[in-house]
Amino acid sequence: MCPMEWLPNVTSDRPLVSGVSGLMELPRFPSFRLDGKRALVAGGSSGIGLAAAVALGEAGAAVTVLARRAEVLAELVDAMQARALTAEAKVLDVSDITEVQRYVAQAGPFDILVNSAGLARHAPALETTEADFDAVNDLNFKAAYFLTQAVAEGLIAAGKPGSLINISSQMAKVGGVDRAVYSATKHAVEGFTKSMAIEWGPHGIRVNTVCPTFIVTPLTKQTFDRPERRAWIENKIKLGRVGEVEDIMGPVVFLASDASALVTGSALLVDGGWTAD
Repeated sequence: MCPMEWLPNVTSDRPLVSGVSGLMELPRFPSFRLDGKRALVAGGSSGIGLAAAVALGEAGAAVTVLARRAEVLAELVDAMQARALTAEAKVLDVSDITEVQRYVAQAGPFDILVNSAGLARHAPALETTEADFDAVNDLNFKAAYFLTQAVAEGLIAAGKPGSLINISSQMAKVGGVDRAVYSATKHAVEGFTKSMAIEWGPHGIRVNTVCPTFIVTPLTKQTFDRPERRAWIENKIKLGRVGEVEDIMGPVVFLASDASALVTGSALLVDGGWTAD
């Protein structure tokens, strides 16, 4: 495929005034719609991943959700279909690299990937165990790497462009108490995202991250149930509130759509200003 084939229908050298009418030719606003696109959302059965799946479906994409919990996936697909969204589910452990590669090769190509599967086991750095290190690293870094690779491989083989989005964290930009391993894995995600963006740019494949602050999800409920911890978080966030999953929906659709056609190798911070200072 010639690299020029995937470029959006935009020209930079058109005249500002056209024809005898003398009317200025205005730029066209790029579409956020994803009609005709296939999206794969890993870790999509709850929290940020679920919100991303719904957002992509609302924008017109046909969404496949990967997760391990069959019953929850079935409920999600039923709810999405009841809203007239196109959705299906695949029960899959994304840390099983061989099975992930087999599935993506068989079911793809996917135009959009949202890699939201993740794990946190917070502890002081001096108390990190090898088991916890391996568990967090295997899912947050290794599984994310090879799923992104698998989707890109399918797109390149099909000669198609695509948008691959890794859910990272504000902790990919800073450090945090009790978060040495988690932060390290998210820094790693930022690193491979930039490198893959460079390698696959000539194929029209964009690779970016979304870096949220603390988001209220079932997995973070324990943190927010502690008043002193919630107060500390809200004080660090310049907008004065913690994040909701809805705060991630717009950024995901933006990065998936032609509205971000020239955005790749970037990190979109959705942190309420946490990392501003």
